[in-house]
Amino acid sequence: MAKILPISRRNVINGHNIDEFETGTKLSSETLNDKLKRFVIEGEENAAQETALQILKTGGDPVEVIEKYLSPAMKAVGEKFENGEYFLTNLMTSAAAMKAATNVLTVGIRKEDREKLRARRMGKVTIGTVSGDIHDIGKNIVAVLLEANGFDVYDLGKDVDSMKFIDRAAEVQADIIAVSSLMTTTKPAQKEVIEFLNEMKLRNKYMVMVGGSPTTKEWGEEIGADGWAETAEEAVKLAEKLMQNKR
Repeated sequence: MAKILPISRRNVINGHNIDEFETGTKLSSETLNDKLKRFVIEGEENAAQETALQILKTGGDPVEVIEKYLSPAMKAVGEKFENGEYFLTNLMTSAAAMKAATNVLTVGIRKEDREKLRARRMGKVTIGTVSGDIHDIGKNIVAVLLEANGFDVYDLGKDVDSMKFIDRAAEVQADIIAVSSLMTTTKPAQKEVIEFLNEMKLRNKYMVMVGGSPTTKEWGEEIGADGWAETAEEAVKLAEKLMQNKR
């Protein structure tokens, strides 16, 4: 007569859990690059960082990993956010995982490869919420999605002085200045940034995007912005269009 194992031991053989064997087999079939992509999509910052280190130690090509695994991972995250499958917290944790892995991988990139990688980026964007406005959730989403779509993003945060937008843009040699306003009372600061650029004869050097709940397409046209976007997804498309026109 066959011996019937207690329920608590039915999945245990020689002290090992069968489920662990199955999980281990599944994970072992993944390459380190695949694991890294999954960890970024799942927002596992520590695991992403550790896996990036393993990739470098095993001689992986950091440029290939960034282009073929990390960038697609964040694109997938952006799509999940757009279709409502992911929320802001998912977006931010995935962005943190992406940044942690990238910081590790870039150490292993040769100078000439670093230049090639930089040349293939979409463009540079300085972004922030205008002076007097402490709302930044929408701006944060735009920043993450821009980065996920190949832009170098320099986030100035919230309550940003108008001149700081320009100073930072000059410092990083930005292509686009993205100015967010979430309050009717702070909306004029978007116009001020453009006025300062005109006064400094720098208007043709930078493309200016505006957005935020109290703004409209008409407002953007009135103040002389290069474009206005209602949503984060539209902001990415606008930035891509502006860069295409520039080139």
